Amino acid sequence: MNTASTRMVTRSWSREPGVGPRGSGEEAAPLPRGKSGAEGRKSHHPVKRQRKAQSLKVAYEASDGEKGGGIKVPSWEPQDWQQQLANIRTMRSEKDAPVDQLGAEHCYDPSVPPKVQRYQVLLSLMLSSQTKDQVTAGAMQRLRAQGLTVDNILKTDDSTLGTLIYPVGFWRSKVKYIKQTSAILQQNYGGDIPASVAELVALPGVGPKMAHLAMAVAWGTVSGIAVDTHVHRIANRLGWTKKVTKSPEETRAALEDWLPRDLWSEINGLLVGFGQQICLPVRPRCQTCLNQALCPAAQGL
Repeated sequence: MNTASTRMVTRSWSREPGVGPRGSGEEAAPLPRGKSGAEGRKSHHPVKRQRKAQSLKVAYEASDGEKGGGIKVPSWEPQDWQQQLANIRTMRSEKDAPVDQLGAEHCYDPSVPPKVQRYQVLLSLMLSSQTKDQVTAGAMQRLRAQGLTVDNILKTDDSTLGTLIYPVGFWRSKVKYIKQTSAILQQNYGGDIPASVAELVALPGVGPKMAHLAMAVAWGTVSGIAVDTHVHRIANRLGWTKKVTKSPEETRAALEDWLPRDLWSEINGLLVGFGQQICLPVRPRCQTCLNQALCPAAQGL
C-alpha cells in the first residue's frame, strides 16, 4: 500500500481506546462501531519481542513527516472531492447496502473469547475475496455452526471444509490457505492473529486489503485504506487519483497521498456500499447519482 504508515481503513467508524491490550492479562476484542483498539499492542511472535523493530520495505511505512509528528500537506488533491464526498455520504445515509449488514464486522460470534473473534474476522476476510457479501456471510454461518476455532479448522478434513465454504470464489484455493494460515497462527501466535499489516500479509491467502480491514475490525487500528474493486473503480471514476491506476494497491497509494488521514477509516465502507448500490461495475446508475455533474466518468457516458 504507499509511503504512509502501516495504514489501512475499514468501515466508516471512529474508535476510542479498546480494552485489554496484549500483555495486560486481558485480550483486546474486536470492537463494534464507535470503538477503538488499544494502543501499544505487541506481536505474539517471540522473536520480535526480543529485537529492535527493523525498517521493512513495505508500502505501509510511516513517512518522515508522520514519524516526527508533522502534518503531511498533499501536493495534489482532486477538484471538487469534498463536495463529491458529501454527496456520497448523503446517498449512503440509509446504511442499507449489503456491506452494512454483512461485512466482516458482522461475521464473527461476539459470544466467543476475543482471540477467537479475531480469528473469525480474519477468516471472513479471506473468504470474502472475489465473493459477494451474502455468500461470505452464509459460509461463515456454516463454519460457526461447526465451531469456528483454529483447533477445529485444523481437525476438519479438506473435503468437509470445502463443503462448508462453497460457493465462495476460488473455494478450493481458500481451503488450502485457511488450513495453512490456521497452522501458522496456532504455532506462532497461540491461535491469535498478528497485530501488524506486515505479519498479516505474510500469511497464506491474506492480501493488503484484508490485512488493513483485519487491523481495523479485529484490532481497532487504522493502518491504511482498504482498497477493493469497488474503491479502485470509484476512485478512478471520480478522478480521485492523479493518474489512472491499474491495481487496488496503486489506488491505495494514490488515495493515501492526498486524502486526510482522519477520513481513511470511512472510505472503504462508504465507497463499497456506494459501488454496490449506485456506482455499479456495469451500467452505473448515473441518473440517480448526486455526483453526476461532478463526476468525470459520468460526463463521458
